[in-house]
Amino acid sequence: MSENQNLLAEQRRSLILDEVRRRGGVRVNELTRKLGVSDMTVRRDLDALARQGVLEKVHGGAVPLIEASTHEPGFEAKSGLELSAKDDIAQAAAELVPPGAAIALSGGTTTYALAGRLLDVPDLTVVTNSVRVADVFHAAQRTSEPRQGAATVVLTGGVRTPSDSLVGPVADQAIAMLHFDLLFLGVHGISVEAGLSTPNLAEAETNRRLVQSARRVVVVADHTKWGTVGLSSFASLDQVDTLVTDSGLPAEARDEISEHLPRLVVAGRPEEPAGPSKA
Repeated sequence: MSENQNLLAEQRRSLILDEVRRRGGVRVNELTRKLGVSDMTVRRDLDALARQGVLEKVHGGAVPLIEASTHEPGFEAKSGLELSAKDDIAQAAAELVPPGAAIALSGGTTTYALAGRLLDVPDLTVVTNSVRVADVFHAAQRTSEPRQGAATVVLTGGVRTPSDSLVGPVADQAIAMLHFDLLFLGVHGISVEAGLSTPNLAEAETNRRLVQSARRVVVVADHTKWGTVGLSSFASLDQVDTLVTDSGLPAEARDEISEHLPRLVVAGRPEEPAGPSKA
């Protein structure tokens, strides 16, 4: 299958998932008409989405998967979702990083995508509690000639979560002693009421430490994270300086976010007007 066909399949599945979540369920024949593809193609897409654990197939269609607030998908399960959105977000977020900055990257598949975009930014110091993010930088150093300006990477240590983040007292203590210019934070969910949240209690505490150690907090989250609430909140929206998201975020959600955040960046579109500046 060509790269273009892969992209088309990904776009279809993203549209299907959005439709299922928005309407609370769809039928196969409705999707074939909406997408202009065969029943067989739709059923293959539903099979793929069901394997990823993001919807449930039922007779003649699909319904949303009801997840407990404590459910924490693994890295592999999340890595196949919203690939185009994550790539757009990573590109936009990378433009916020100046050479020579001290930055932190939390765990998550979007921060993992961002790490790949930062390899050519010179003289970075990167602190991360993500095994996957650290691997991006270490692999680049192993597979290329030593070069001036390569990133210095600090991995915090700690207990590994299903999303390959390191959390717990060891990670918390390491982070508390550091100070970052920028924190790029992946989230399980974001909402006005709950702020930033995660289903993992230990990860919530580690994320609190990351937020406390950062001069500026940048949340990188695709549109499916808006309105999702995990078990534990670890930061309110007024602790966030910038949200970088994708163009799948509905206009009404963008308006609501702009009322609560100083800066909203919608990847692939002109930047939204800023909200009230922070003191």
